[in-house]
Formats: sequence, C-alpha cells, structure tokens
Amino acid sequence: MKKRKLYYDLNLQIIFGVTLMVVLGVSSVAPAFPRIARDLGISNKEIELLVSLFTLPGVILTPVFGFLADRFGRRLILGPALFLFGIAGGACFFASSFSLLLVLRFIQGIGAAALGSINLAIIGDLYSGKERVAAMGYNSSALSIGTALYPAFGGALAMFGWNYPFLLSLLALPIGLLVIFRLKNPEPRNQQHLREYLQTLYELIMQKKVIGLFIASLATFIIMYGAFLTYFPLYMGNSFGSSSLIIGAFMSTFSVSNGLTAYQLERLSKRFSELQLIRTGFILYVIVLVLLALAPSLWFLLIPTLLAGVANGINIPSILTLLTGAAPMRNRAVFMSINGMILRVGQTIGPLLVGFFYVLGGIQLAFLAAAAFAAIMLILVLACIS
Repeated sequence: MKKRKLYYDLNLQIIFGVTLMVVLGVSSVAPAFPRIARDLGISNKEIELLVSLFTLPGVILTPVFGFLADRFGRRLILGPALFLFGIAGGACFFASSFSLLLVLRFIQGIGAAALGSINLAIIGDLYSGKERVAAMGYNSSALSIGTALYPAFGGALAMFGWNYPFLLSLLALPIGLLVIFRLKNPEPRNQQHLREYLQTLYELIMQKKVIGLFIASLATFIIMYGAFLTYFPLYMGNSFGSSSLIIGAFMSTFSVSNGLTAYQLERLSKRFSELQLIRTGFILYVIVLVLLALAPSLWFLLIPTLLAGVANGINIPSILTLLTGAAPMRNRAVFMSINGMILRVGQTIGPLLVGFFYVLGGIQLAFLAAAAFAAIMLILVLACIS
C-alpha cells in the first residue's frame, strides 16, 4: 500500500497556517505603503516605522517566547500569540491616526515574535529522520507561496482603501483555534531549574556543529538580504532600466523556484545528506553572485534568479533540519529562537556589508565581494559541520 504524503498530515497543515502568518505581517501590507503615506499625510521615511516597529519586538522577545514554550508547552504560547497577532492586526483597519497604527503594529509584532521559531520547533517535535527533512521542505514551500502571493492580495485590497490589507491578519484567529484544539503535538516535559536549563542550553550552543549551523544561517541571510533582495532590484533598475513590474516579476520567479525546490526536498534527501545539500546551496550562491556581476543582458538575469531560488530551497530547510535535531525537545523552542535572532542579524547587516562594497566600487564589485564571502563561509561551515 502506497504511503500517504506527509503534507496530508493535519498537524503539518496547521504548521503551514502558522508559517503563512509569519510572512503576512509585512508582505501583505507593503503594497499599501504609498497609499498610507498619502492618505495619512506622512513621509516615505516615516512609513518605514510600520516595518521596524513590527519587527522590533521579535529581536527582544523571540528567545523569551522560546523559553516559555519549552517550559509551559508549545500550544499554550503559540495559540495566544496568534490571537494577539490577529486581533492587533485586524484592529489596524480601524486606526484613526498614524500614531495609533504604530502602536497596534508594535502589539501585533509581539504576537509575531513567537510564531517563526516555535512552529519550527514543533516540526522537530513531530517528525524525525527523512520525514523531518520533508516537513521542513514543505514548510519552506508554504513560506514561498505566501511570499509570492501576499503582495498581490494586499495590493488588490489596497485598491479599496489603505487599511483593507490589514484585514488579512484576522486569518490568524482560526489558525490559533486549530493550534489549541486540533494540533496533536508531543509537549515537552521540562522540569529543569532555570540555572540548569541555561547551562544545558549553553552546552548545546557551544557544540562545534551547532556553531557551524548558526554561521550557515547568518551567512545565508546576509547573502540573500544583502546582495539579492536589496541590491538586485537596484541593479535591474539602474543598469537595465527595468520597471517595477519587471523587477517584481523577476523576484517572483525567485519565490517560485524556491518553493518548487523545497517541495522536492523529500526526494533530494533520499539521495543526498543535509550536509551535501548545504554545501550545494553555498556553491550555488557563489555561482549566482558571479553571474549577476557578469550579466550581459536583462534576460540573462533569469538564470541567477532561478538558481538563487534553488539554493535557498535546499539550503535553508537543510540547515533547520540539522538544528532541530541538535537540541532535545525540552530545549528546542528556545534553541530555534536563538537561530531566529541570528537570522534577523543577517537581515540587518547584510545590506550594510554589501553596501560597503557598492560604495567602494559599484554593483559588480558588490556582487563579487558577496561571492567571495559565500565561498569563505562555505569553507568555514564545512570545517565546523563535517
């Protein structure tokens, strides 16, 4: 009898719902930013606060929520976090001023801080071996679907008014109910005292393999947010005169390629180890960045764009699979939360590092420097993980 596909598991489908909320907070409302600025009479510089105040709580509270999830259970933290995310986000629809909108976004960000790492810990709790690899791949594919579709949904809703995209946040409410009443997750039994818990966590983090995986996570997000997501659109506009529509279409091919590759990770994991997949991902990053620097025409850019999606589709789920397996259940949520903080550091410093070389010698130097960085990181990661 043929085994049923893993993505039919209700537990994993609920996790997909949580994952889709992780990316909803920014990507669904970003298309409305110009209209928000116009209708509320604020500058384009001020509009950035809608993102920074939303993400700020995650920098501080993500490990706190991870600790609480290890201590008191995943559902007890994740369910209320989804309710807070949905209620505060939905309330943005009724905001009468930009100041109130910022307050609500900050509160929504508190709820969002618990989502991205706890759902990954739950995957680690529920699955093991190749099933865990497959689940991580499917989850990354769901993330790519949200990243690709939410801007379109948000843009369409913004045609009715600047506040309509915020109504999408209400989708978190039924997902929260599913987490509380239908998610069948083996909750951790953590009876450690705080000092013992922290000592165990420190010992886990200081393992050579874990340090290598954290470096791989950091490097991946420096490369993607620095070179690709920040300077690639500028490259298309400045060097090839591309319109925002064309730039958006190219970026969508990245999301599609990423999602399709992650979807196939179960098959790939049967032939290659996670370490081999991570190594391949970093090699592809080097190739992508060199091709970007040497691109002779606009349409040639489709090749590195598609390859960048493939690299992400095999790299990120493989890193997360090894990380979830490196910590026992009683420490897994805070462990993944620390990785979440590392990812945010990569997102923050990536544009700054690549921007340094951009100022120094232009876009080609910036891409080649990023390629050299990817090659160095590959050597460092392999030295730690192998």
